[in-house]
Amino acid sequence: MSVVDLARFMEDLATQSGVAILPFFRAHFGMDDKASGSGRGFDPVTEADRAAETVMRRMIRTTFPTHGILGEEFGSERTDAECVWVLDPIDGTRAFISGLPTWGTLIGLTRNGTAVRGLMHQPYLGERFLGDGRSATIRTAKGERKLRTRRTEKLADAILATTDPRLFAEGEERERFLQVEASVRMSRYGADCYAYCMLAAGQIDLVVEAGLQPYDIVALIPIVEGAGGVVTSWAGGPATGGGRVIAAGDRRLHEQALAMLNP
Repeated sequence: MSVVDLARFMEDLATQSGVAILPFFRAHFGMDDKASGSGRGFDPVTEADRAAETVMRRMIRTTFPTHGILGEEFGSERTDAECVWVLDPIDGTRAFISGLPTWGTLIGLTRNGTAVRGLMHQPYLGERFLGDGRSATIRTAKGERKLRTRRTEKLADAILATTDPRLFAEGEERERFLQVEASVRMSRYGADCYAYCMLAAGQIDLVVEAGLQPYDIVALIPIVEGAGGVVTSWAGGPATGGGRVIAAGDRRLHEQALAMLNP
């Protein structure tokens, strides 16, 4: 399949998953707590999550039977394949069940373990963020435009985002994050995948997170990198495995934040 056809297929995945999700948004629906009885707090999953991932998995199996799939709701299959699709049907489930539109469907593709294409779809707002590591765009009803990160050299001038500061482990991990946060101009919480897309769009300068799974980040890496940003682990290595992740719109800013996260 050509690059053009592959891009079209990813968009088809976004369209069909959106069709599955939207009837549940701001409606009454079933919800389970995946962390129930584990002592890990509240980890919701909805009928919409399962419906969307089911649709995407079916499409991938039919079109690319040799490809692997890693999804949040139904686990992994053939992840030793050269190409693996990494899916999060609703990244930001807490926002979703609260009626807030700061959630999105993440569709990523890895080749030999490297994130090569990514798409974030927000069907309620009609926004799609796409990237291949070399370029990135946003598509809305008003048209399509290229994404470029903002050149912010100093932490003191930066806007920082993280999903929730309570997700950092007590002790050294949280202290390091708080040190970075104390050094920036402003911080915002709760944006989930939207924080990375706004970084790619030049609205946010820095995202620092911990406890991520691969399906939380793989689709976002080609978008941020395609817009001129950088995404790594706190140790400076690849972020495809999740865990502690830092994204920056400016490499100089990334270096400063890394130095604080790794004293």
